[in-house]
Amino acid sequence: MSIDASSLNIDVQEGERWRRTVSVTVPADAVSTERRKIAENLAGRLKIPGFRSGRVPASVVEKRYGGALNRELLDQIVGDVYKEAIRIHDLKPISQGEVEDLDWKPEEDLVFSISFDVEPSFDLPRVGGFSVERPRAEVQDEEIEKVVERLREQNGSWAPAGEGRAEEGDLASVTVTRLEDGEILGEPQDYDLLLGQGDAIPDVEEAITTLAPGEDGTFVVTFPDDFPNEARRGAQEELRILLRERKVRELPEVDDEFAKSVGDFEDLESLRVRIKEDLTREAENQAESEVRARLLDFVVEANPFEVPATMIDRYADSVMGGNREGMDEEVLAQVREQMRPQAERAVRRILVVERLGDAHGLQATEEELDDRIESIAESSGSPVAKVYSDLQKSGRMEELERSITEEKVFDFLKEQSTVTDAN
Repeated sequence: MSIDASSLNIDVQEGERWRRTVSVTVPADAVSTERRKIAENLAGRLKIPGFRSGRVPASVVEKRYGGALNRELLDQIVGDVYKEAIRIHDLKPISQGEVEDLDWKPEEDLVFSISFDVEPSFDLPRVGGFSVERPRAEVQDEEIEKVVERLREQNGSWAPAGEGRAEEGDLASVTVTRLEDGEILGEPQDYDLLLGQGDAIPDVEEAITTLAPGEDGTFVVTFPDDFPNEARRGAQEELRILLRERKVRELPEVDDEFAKSVGDFEDLESLRVRIKEDLTREAENQAESEVRARLLDFVVEANPFEVPATMIDRYADSVMGGNREGMDEEVLAQVREQMRPQAERAVRRILVVERLGDAHGLQATEEELDDRIESIAESSGSPVAKVYSDLQKSGRMEELERSITEEKVFDFLKEQSTVTDAN
């Protein structure tokens, strides 16, 4: 910055939730000097008929480009002074600065303020001394049988059913023709619909269940209030529906042959044993997740601090993802407000984990990252170099580092508190 920082009047005010407002006064002579430099630089680049290149008089430059000069002047000074103020006061913005109350006239001081959120700074005086009970990781026989039944359905086959009306769970092949006052509108369309799975609107599925293969009928259907296309919600349409074919799912018998067909199992009992092992592992992981979440909640509750509004909105936007596209600003603001408690809690937890990692040297090391990548490569049967490259390209390297850090943080938290197993 060419302006002497010592000539600036910079004041920093603290607002709510780590909001900071930097108010600045730039002396008139410094502003005039900067404007003159910009004008001279512009004059040196201009090519105007009747004047030698680089010899355009200042009066001509002023007359033709005075407004543009002022805009460039303000953009440059505000940007440079903002960076200098951040450096002098060691501020760490986490949001884009919003320029406010800018006031300037030629030959006068330039006055403006910029508001932004800064990275929160807080202490965690209490991180232990809590008591947490780990839930029991039990697997019931009913859960095992649900998995067996799901495998059975996945390995079922579809067989034509020549008689009877279509029912929920059937695969219905239909031809749908739109009508208007009984006249055909457009070309008939063929569909394969799994009834009861929401493949079609409820009125269409209900109409199909009144038909047997080879039968057709004319129906007036109403689009539901939650239909994705808002313009069609509540609208009615006349349709002729022909049920060309109805198929029913035939399920295999649950026996040793079935077990062999779904994997490397000697018999049905070995399949059930594997399912129980997998479900037990999942239950143990879930129990561990609950312990971690409860410990983190205790730390958050014991160490209250304010969270920047920018971080809350940013988290809410990340949860909404692509759903924000095309959303009305007013509706978006309402959704953000509804999500605020959940988003604030999530951000608070993220900040606590980061602070614990920094404060206690628990950040993932390069060696730990290399070990984890080698483990991933070994389990996937891929070369280490390929796994590393894939993680880099997909942007998941930071995610992996964060995962390792979180594991170390939670191990640290468990050491600071008492964790018991439920009876």
